[in-house]
Amino acid sequence: MTTASRLVLARKRRGLTVTRLAQMAGLTSRRLSDFENGRATPSPPSLEAIATALEFPPSFFNAEEVAELTVDSVSFRALSKMTASQRDIALSSGRLARALQDWMGAHFRLPAPDIPSLTSFSRLGSDEDEIPHPGEAAGTDVPAEEAASLVRARWGLGNAPIPNVVHLLEAHGVRIFSLSRDCPEVDAFSFWDRGIPFVLLSTEKTAERGRFDAAHELGHLVLHGEEQMPHGPQAEAEAHRFAAAFLMPRADVLAHAPHGASTSWVLQAKRRWKVAAMALAHRLHELGLTTEWQYRTHCVELGRLGYRKSEPRSGVARETSQVLGKVFTALRTEGTRPADVARELHLRPADLNDLIFGLVVTAQEGEAQRHGGGHKRPQLSVVR
Repeated sequence: MTTASRLVLARKRRGLTVTRLAQMAGLTSRRLSDFENGRATPSPPSLEAIATALEFPPSFFNAEEVAELTVDSVSFRALSKMTASQRDIALSSGRLARALQDWMGAHFRLPAPDIPSLTSFSRLGSDEDEIPHPGEAAGTDVPAEEAASLVRARWGLGNAPIPNVVHLLEAHGVRIFSLSRDCPEVDAFSFWDRGIPFVLLSTEKTAERGRFDAAHELGHLVLHGEEQMPHGPQAEAEAHRFAAAFLMPRADVLAHAPHGASTSWVLQAKRRWKVAAMALAHRLHELGLTTEWQYRTHCVELGRLGYRKSEPRSGVARETSQVLGKVFTALRTEGTRPADVARELHLRPADLNDLIFGLVVTAQEGEAQRHGGGHKRPQLSVVR
């Protein structure tokens, strides 16, 4: 039997409307709607035509249900500016990432989630053991700057720069996947699923932007909890402040930054925290180390040098998943090919690769970089 919800999932993953897919598959829009709503079952020729048009294996449409992922449950930025197609591609990518996580969880012991929820933490500066996990406490909201300090304290990071944000999040149980290149306008988003935190990151941004995006999504997971991700400028501003404080701790910036720093100092110092030049300029102003005029001067000069949308001559390596690299390396040593995993998930290898940072080809590369962080490595073992 065809699983109707998978027809919808595959269509949205490709960013197609019912009308467009019907045209591509040689069906009427009404007939396709009947298939998607479960009012009718496609014949083998019709299913083959749909599968061909969507570039999904026919077996994808006969597998079990994939749980829905709603807009209200994820941390989309600028939701009102997203097209329906971009939103649908991103959400369907999240659903496929959840299916891949379930598959990996059945075959490997992955790091346990350790993301403190500070949505309702009422005692600032309390002992770190009192920081609740999702759903444990009730009280007043914690400011983003304070929340970043509390998470750093819980994870034993001190005030030092973070060598690799993605590896750090994975070590604390965040499941990190890559966003489809079919929705390059979406920077990142996060959500909770059955107590497991997920983050999906774009691979189209600069390395510095990717680090900030990962920290931004951690801010959503910590500040906004598991029940429902809030949307709008206020929630985004909170996550943004969290990311800045998490990557550039107040004490560390104050210890290294002079008052009234020049633009050339910003360009040199951004390497310490591995952040975008604009982000560091904003952080200096936020901490009162530059005046409004000096901050505006930084923005103008950095923009003129090309740092508004890029990071020329960056030298910062793009961060990728350590856990996914280890999973596919372990599978390869046991004779399991990525194509075999894709087949079990009823996906094309290309769609699997879209979720795993292209690691099917490059899983062995950058080994020294993956293990160079100053935090504990994720514990990963095969389930026998």
